[in-house]
Amino acid sequence: MTSWAIRSLALLVLLATHYCAYQHGRSVERAQAAQASAKRDSGDRLAEVLGERSARQEEQRRAQAQEEARAHAQKERTIADAGAAGSDAAGQRLRDDSAKLAATVSCPGTDTAAVARGQAATRAAMVLSDLLTRADERAGELAQAYDRARIAGLTCEAAYNALTQ
Repeated sequence: MTSWAIRSLALLVLLATHYCAYQHGRSVERAQAAQASAKRDSGDRLAEVLGERSARQEEQRRAQAQEEARAHAQKERTIADAGAAGSDAAGQRLRDDSAKLAATVSCPGTDTAAVARGQAATRAAMVLSDLLTRADERAGELAQAYDRARIAGLTCEAAYNALTQ
């Protein structure tokens, strides 16, 4: 072999060695990039799972707070209804007593002037008894409406506070 052939062969071996080293470097670089990408993707998935878990916990907390507000409102409505029923019974007794009183107001006797005054007093007592009955019924209706509105407002406030905390 001539020196030119040896030099060419040496050059060819040198080029092949450099090409193999270049390809090895590229494969190492690709492997490192794939590893970095896999690590980043794993971190992204972990963050996504943690975010979903946190969102679910917050949703459950809000739902539980709203359910507690509804249960509290139901309890308040029950108490208000019981109070209204007791108030209605007391009002009915008052109306009955006033009607009895109006019916008994009279002046029995032989004096026609006293009888006329007694009849006028009876009519006045009946009118006052009727006014008392109407006022008491209306007061009961207004109290029930106020109780319902107050309970609804407090429930709404509690539900809003549960959502914004």
